[in-house]
Formats: sequence, structure tokens, C-alpha cells
Amino acid sequence: MNKMLNRAMMVLVLLGAPLAAHAEKIAVVDMQAVFEQLPQREQVNETLKSEFGDRVAAVQKMQEELRGLLEKQQRDAALMSETQKTEMVRKMESMKAELQLKGKALDEDMRRRNGEEQNKLLLQVQKTINTIAEKEQYDMVLQRGAVIYVKPSADISNKVVEALGKGN
Repeated sequence: MNKMLNRAMMVLVLLGAPLAAHAEKIAVVDMQAVFEQLPQREQVNETLKSEFGDRVAAVQKMQEELRGLLEKQQRDAALMSETQKTEMVRKMESMKAELQLKGKALDEDMRRRNGEEQNKLLLQVQKTINTIAEKEQYDMVLQRGAVIYVKPSADISNKVVEALGKGN
């Protein structure tokens, strides 16, 4: 019985030895922190502002006009004839419908373009992570959210942001 127990222990030790001898070098990246610190983020925001600035201004102007009509209706309602009131209500409803349509289209276009730009940044970040992982010979890089604990020395988030700031 003792001999069998010794053999079983020996097998367990031998099986565990290769695992201990071949420890993985693992790094972690906090993608949210990387994206928040990206120097390119401001450039993307400026690009989108210039691309959609005219449309945003047009929607804001329509909002102001609609607000002005609402104020006029409230202020002058007692002095208006029924025909004038009806015309004003129709005009406001028409403006409101047009505003909703333009606002929704603008929102969708901005969301789509923002997604495109974010995907471009994600590709840059991924390329940079791969470069750092190869250079520093990491076997694996995990996202910070997938790990409960990591030594600060294994977190390469700052290295990624720094490399992206230098232009890779």
C-alpha cells in the first residue's frame, strides 16, 4: 500500500514539473484606461466636430426657432384669431417633425462615424499591444476586466498609451 502511494505521489510530482518549469509570461491591459488616455482621441473628436458641425448648427437653429414659436404662441395667444392659432400650431408641428427627422438622422450618422473612428483606434491599439508583447516576449496579454488580480508590473496599459503617443 505504501509503495503504491509513493508511486502515485511520484506521478503527480512528475506531471506537475513541466507545468512549473514552463511558466507563462502574462501581461494585462486596461483597455478603458488606454482609450481614455489616447492622444488621438481629441483628434477624432475634432474631426467629427468639423465633419458634422454644419448639421449640428442647423438642428440647433431649428430648435431655437421652435422655442421662439412656442414662446410667441404662449405670449400672444389671447391676441390671435383662431386661424392664426391653427396656422401656428400646424407650423410648429411641421417644424417639430422635421426637427425629429433631422435630429435622428444626424444622431445615427454621428454614431456610425464615431464607431468607424473608434474601430480605427482599436486597430492601432491592438497593433501596439502586439508590438509590445513581441518586444517584451509576453506569451499572453489579457484584458484587465478578465483578471481579478494582477501585479502592477504586469500591467502594460501605460506602455501602450506611451507608444501610441509617440506614433507607435
